Amino acid sequence: MNHRLALAVLPLLLAVAGCTSGTVDDEPAPRPAAAERPSPFRDCATLSTAPTATTPGSGTATPTTATPASPGTSGTTAPAAGGSALPELTLSCFTGGAPVVLREVAGPAVINVWASWCPPCRKELPAFQRLSERAAGQLQVVGVNSRDSRSGAQSIGEDFGVRFPMLVDQGEALQRELKRNAIPLTLFVGADGQVRHIDASGALDDTTLAKLVRQHLGLAVPA
Repeated sequence: MNHRLALAVLPLLLAVAGCTSGTVDDEPAPRPAAAERPSPFRDCATLSTAPTATTPGSGTATPTTATPASPGTSGTTAPAAGGSALPELTLSCFTGGAPVVLREVAGPAVINVWASWCPPCRKELPAFQRLSERAAGQLQVVGVNSRDSRSGAQSIGEDFGVRFPMLVDQGEALQRELKRNAIPLTLFVGADGQVRHIDASGALDDTTLAKLVRQHLGLAVPA
């Protein structure tokens, strides 16, 4: 009797074991480590090349320059005068390759200093990505990831769709040179390489970014 009972129970035990195994196999694989995933950011190879705009119908790319706008038009305006040179720093590129001399970043450019642990930084990053798309050929958008982990920066880039080139400043050298402790920081750099404005007002949105670009760089960018 006991032998027959054991034979009857054995298939049930095997079936239960099979379901348990199937459940484990169906679980999603863990996310690969940041070092094993491709960088979401573009490389930094072109940062020393001035932005170029293509003339409609000609296929010719010419350097972007800011010119005064006529009253009542929506053209570019003269950029703010004055400014100071970018600090003499050399920073690594997130994607690797040759280090970047900050003063060799060609303007016009908007340089955003951020970190993944900074809530206002995370809030404004999508606006900077949209600016890089809307202002392509007019200016460069460059990120400087400060005092952050590679995995944190990479995850934010992936989750928020940030694609513009990214420099790395783990020692906060840029902030020390600028004598600014808080982030986010945004530098507006003219075509002559001079820093026209440093914004530390908090998270910037599309409208505010477009206004600052027009005011300090003399470029009209859709908001």
